[in-house]
Formats: sequence, C-alpha cells, structure tokens
Amino acid sequence: MLQIIKQYTFGGLTMCLIAFSYKVHPNYPLVIIANRDEFYDRPTAAAHFWEDKPTILGGRDLLQQGSWMGISKNGRFAAITNYREPSLPETALLSRGEIVSQFLLSTEPIEAFVDSLREKKNLYGGYNVLLFDGQQMHHYNNVFDEHNKIEPGTYGLSNATLNTSWPKVEKAKNSLINSTQNKQFEVQDLILLLADDKIAHDEVLPNTGVGIHLERALSAQFVKLPNYGTRCSTAITYNKNGTIDFLERTYNEGNILFDRPFSIKTQNETESKASQVVDDDK
Repeated sequence: MLQIIKQYTFGGLTMCLIAFSYKVHPNYPLVIIANRDEFYDRPTAAAHFWEDKPTILGGRDLLQQGSWMGISKNGRFAAITNYREPSLPETALLSRGEIVSQFLLSTEPIEAFVDSLREKKNLYGGYNVLLFDGQQMHHYNNVFDEHNKIEPGTYGLSNATLNTSWPKVEKAKNSLINSTQNKQFEVQDLILLLADDKIAHDEVLPNTGVGIHLERALSAQFVKLPNYGTRCSTAITYNKNGTIDFLERTYNEGNILFDRPFSIKTQNETESKASQVVDDDK
C-alpha cells in the first residue's frame, strides 16, 4: 500500500484536502482550510518566512525546496495538490512545488501565469493549483488542461479536480459553509474542521485505481496510516481590512506537536484589493 502512495508523492507533493470560501462572507472575502498528507519521514519545514525568499510565508518541502501552500506579504495565495491516477508517469522533469513559490514571487496577472503553466503542463506530474492575487482567484488542472476562474461560493479540492464530490471533499465544504455562517470566527476554530479521521463507507468511495484498501484509508479527512498520514493542517482568513491570519498545526503520527500562528497586514495596493474583493464582479 505504501509503495502505491509513493507513486503520487514525486516532487514533494502529496494527497491533500482543501476547502475554501470565496467572496461569500461580508468580512472575510477568502477563507481556506487544508490538510497536507505525507510520509512521516519526509523532511519538511513548518510554516515560516523563508530565509532566501522572505516575502513567502508557508511550509517547505526540504527535498525539492518547494511548497504545497503559502501566502506572500503582498497578499497572494497559492496551493497545489497532486492528481491521483496510477496510469500517469511516476516521474516528471520539474517539481510541482515550485509553482507555489513562483506565483507568490510573481507580479504578473493570474491569466498570464496560467498561460505559462499551460505551455509547460507536460513537464510536471498531474496537479491542481489554486491561485489568488488579492482580487481574482483561479484554478488550473494540468491533466485536463482545465482553467477555471472562481466565482463566489464554497469549493473543495483533493486529488481529482475542483469540486469532485468525494466524501471528504463534500464533508469539508459543508463544515466550512456551516462555520462561515457566523459573523465572526477565528483560525483557531477553523483548524479543527478537518480533524475527522472517520473512513467513508465503501459504496461512496471513488475508484481511482489504487485498490479498495487504500481508497478506504485515504477517504478520511485526517489520514492515519503506518509511516504516512496528515502532517499538518492550515487555516487562513483574509479580512476585508487587509489582515491575513494564518495558522498551521503540525502533527507527528496523528498527535499535535505545535501550532504556528501568523498575522500579516498586506501592502497598500493589495490591501485595497482585498477590501474591495467582495464588491468586485457585481
């Protein structure tokens, strides 16, 4: 089973779960919750401002030097998941984790950035990427060459494509919808939403070609396997006043090790965008 999982972890990316609410809440134009699953022994740095790229805040894969999720001081956000498909090549020329840092360091429009990804889509293993520049949010999947401009709503993403109705994706979306109905909420509350380790019933499991035993194990929001499982959870809120609250919780074999909370005020240009994002596209 673990050998099968290794097929999908090339380049430091893993089986992950993300739910996000976009332009729904009047005070929080973007709210994100996520779990990252990985081998327990893969060297990883918890969330921090990178020494060599100090505008980036996020965790870091120390083998490939990329990231699965991060934000920048000017308000950009990027997150990536792999695409689960046994028939896809096990190796690729480039590491998918570099896409996150490239976007966070970039100042080019999202559309132009996605165009560049499309031109080199075959150089990476299968992936989904979410991109936010403070004003627009987009999704891209290189397996299907699928590009979506995100409209207001609540979405889920795991290792298929956007809003694929896997049980844990639907559960994550519903949990986020319920939580964001409140006028105020904290990242400390949101971080708990993806802690459920219950396995889905067989009749609702996807068939991604990895076998029933692995499908069961990976159907939980919080994954626990020998040597492999959920390594960290993240909750991020973008406040309309330009403040971004970021909380990462790190685990060791299912047990909480520590939390890393951050709060940053975006630069003036993006702060203005963030404060207006709810009113855009009306």
